Amino acid sequence: MHKFLRAIGFSDFKKKDLEIIIKSIIEKPEVLKVTKDSNGNELAELSKEFAPGIGLKVVGNYIDDSDDFEVEYYFPYLMGEELTTNELIEIERHIDNESFAGVCDEPNVGVSLIFYLQNIADYLSEQRGNKNRPNFNGAYLTALSIEGTILLPIQEKEERDEERVYNKHNDRSKLVAKAREGNEEAIESLTLDDMDTYSLLSKRILKEDILSIVSTCFMPFGIECDQYSVIASILHCEEVRNSITDEEMYCMKLECNNLVFDICINKKDLIGEPAIGRRFKGNVWMQGNICL
Repeated sequence: MHKFLRAIGFSDFKKKDLEIIIKSIIEKPEVLKVTKDSNGNELAELSKEFAPGIGLKVVGNYIDDSDDFEVEYYFPYLMGEELTTNELIEIERHIDNESFAGVCDEPNVGVSLIFYLQNIADYLSEQRGNKNRPNFNGAYLTALSIEGTILLPIQEKEERDEERVYNKHNDRSKLVAKAREGNEEAIESLTLDDMDTYSLLSKRILKEDILSIVSTCFMPFGIECDQYSVIASILHCEEVRNSITDEEMYCMKLECNNLVFDICINKKDLIGEPAIGRRFKGNVWMQGNICL
């Protein structure tokens, strides 16, 4: 069973319960898309929501033009409402099945951002219609989490301080972009800036807690390339309920390193009370819809 099923309200589901849900999706999908996979075989993408923007997708194919459906794989999803990045995105196929990962060099993050592709059928259809288009611009990113903690904000910031931090972050993003192009001055400037930051942190960490120094972070977690450990500010939060299990989840809009994305977590798995202005700390599985 998928590890992140509990994030969308299926925490107590057994394998036989999941089979019933998948069967119901196959019989009456809310959205059905049929296309050809990379080998020219038929591929169908079926989906059904159990809360607004939250549901399961089942990918497979119909056997010999009949109503019998062979499931290749499934995954839980959360649909994004806000464009997270406008950067160039490359799509790579996974080895084991007809699923894909999106990869983009997002300067706000500082590392290659990798996410699990949600709109598989749309991507395959676009590729078959336009084989000269290997890359795409922009994606609506979301995340699912099965463990998280709510942190208080570091301090009340004045508007001019927020503007100063925003401008400094933008300047660094521009330097990162130049450094990737091989600009030696940008590389040297980033190196000196990192040395100054390390020196300052080394002094402050002796007397302060790390969570009172670092306001946000976005870094790889574990061996899976699309999972990250994040600390992010909460911009919006609401409670939603799974229509099948009646379990409650939190849907939050987060801001991390100037990236804005939505996240869903089971209420059972979140320590603390989320609220606008507070921070979320946890491990997440990144997903995304690419702009076609």
